[in-house]
Amino acid sequence: MLLNGAEILINCLLEQGVDTIFGYPGGAVLNIYDALYKYQDKITHVLTCHEQGAAHAADGYARSSGKVGVCLATSGPGATNLVTGIATAYMDSIPLVAITGNVTMPLLGKDSFQEVDISGITMPITKHNYMVKDINKLPDIIREAFYIAKEGRPGPVLIDIPKDITGQTAIYEHQEPVEPKRKNKYITREALEKVAKLINQSERPFIFAGGGVIASSSENELKQLVNKINAPITTSLMGIGAYDSNDNLYTGMIGMHGTKASNLLATKCDLLIAIGTRFSDRVLSDREHIENAKIVHIDVDPAEINKNIKVDSYIIGDIKLVLSKLIPLINEKNNLEWLDTMSFLKKQKAIVDRQEEALTPQFLFQKLNEITNGNLIMTTDVGQHQMWAALYYNFKYPRTYISSGGLGTMGYGLGAAIGSQFANKDKLVVDISGDGSFGMNCNELATIVSNKLPIVIIVMNNNSLGMVRQWQNFFYEERYSHTTLNRETNFVKLAEAYGLKGYRVEYKEELDGVLREAIGCKRPVLIDYIINEDKKVFPMVAPGEPISKVICEKDIMELASANVSE
Repeated sequence: MLLNGAEILINCLLEQGVDTIFGYPGGAVLNIYDALYKYQDKITHVLTCHEQGAAHAADGYARSSGKVGVCLATSGPGATNLVTGIATAYMDSIPLVAITGNVTMPLLGKDSFQEVDISGITMPITKHNYMVKDINKLPDIIREAFYIAKEGRPGPVLIDIPKDITGQTAIYEHQEPVEPKRKNKYITREALEKVAKLINQSERPFIFAGGGVIASSSENELKQLVNKINAPITTSLMGIGAYDSNDNLYTGMIGMHGTKASNLLATKCDLLIAIGTRFSDRVLSDREHIENAKIVHIDVDPAEINKNIKVDSYIIGDIKLVLSKLIPLINEKNNLEWLDTMSFLKKQKAIVDRQEEALTPQFLFQKLNEITNGNLIMTTDVGQHQMWAALYYNFKYPRTYISSGGLGTMGYGLGAAIGSQFANKDKLVVDISGDGSFGMNCNELATIVSNKLPIVIIVMNNNSLGMVRQWQNFFYEERYSHTTLNRETNFVKLAEAYGLKGYRVEYKEELDGVLREAIGCKRPVLIDYIINEDKKVFPMVAPGEPISKVICEKDIMELASANVSE
């Protein structure tokens, strides 16, 4: 079949099962948009308000569905506006294919209008990228890009296509997509037996699960392992949802804002079993902090083994395959004394129990737990609200906590909510944001309304850049340099201007009714949730300190009292 390059592109996307693209048109991609017009009955294009919103939407689509997300932008500024979204996906190992247009071949390298070397710009933040210079190679490049995005450790791939390539014609022949095989080259009997021996010998095992468990769809195997050795389990931020947070053996998130139980168990265990995680500096970056424990690392990416933490044993390979082969070699355990220690530590409170008339973060997530019972997809921006969501909402299922972990991208949540809703049309999607993050990409409210997406947006409004302010409070002697916003933005009126239903919640007795009405009305809603600017995320570990040095609210109160006494 003789087709032009743009039509070949669309047909190859259809081969890969793509049903939704997020993008923004421009001169260099006019041929592609003309093809999208012709194929609109087969593939949905979602017009966002900004290319960064398109990248975040494709990312949210991928995280919440397990499929490859696709975004499309024109050359020059359109392409560079994708960069933050591509980097976000790269840091969190999210399968994404970003397609950009470029100037025609004769104009490349001449500083032409809206020309930029997007391949060079994105080289450090993609698994691979392409500049298509031969239309005959276009189909194979597209197929290979999807394969690379999904294979092994997932990640983003960029395809840059000059405009004249999309206008040229070539023969297209349909091919069925090739699904990547699960990596098993290094899953040897010797490696399995060595790890099994360490687990069988341990008396205080502690399991640490990361986003790799979710990426490999290994939640069932993880639960089998937990139950067989009767071990406490923690997750990284990216691993939230890999294990039911309501289960008694779950101890909450680990790391800088991890629970006291998780952080202390990591220092008291005799074996830390790390699965699908990269030992981020926000979790654990110094082996000396848990010097009494041996460490086992299971991961698909060889580059992560011994990169940040020196381990005692490891298995490289697809986690689902590794665990299916490892579990039969492991003895059942009861670990009763160790579980008593876990239970004691789980009772330690990070915040002081007191009756508060004002709205609190905990109260919001308590109500969300009551009303939704874990049956939602929650996207977040980045900051205090992100940590409060991770600490206080009870996630039961994988792919329901959608958040930027590695890059920490403010403005991520709204685009991710759009992508998540398109991928999960029958599910409730709730976006948790802060007033600082919300200001980054609030223009995507128009996208939500235009597409009639029943997303519930909750802005935790403390009139500040809360997390930065918290650090200024702890480490900069309360010099709040440019973190108090004072913007006087009326979020309810802003929501109404865009066509959403807007609510402001200032008192506790208002919240239950507002949440139930917002969820039940099946239309886009924004809730302005007013909290005090000095509310802090607890627990907290100071940068560079051992994770055992957990700062709780009581510690800060006692320190402040001692300073007053002096």
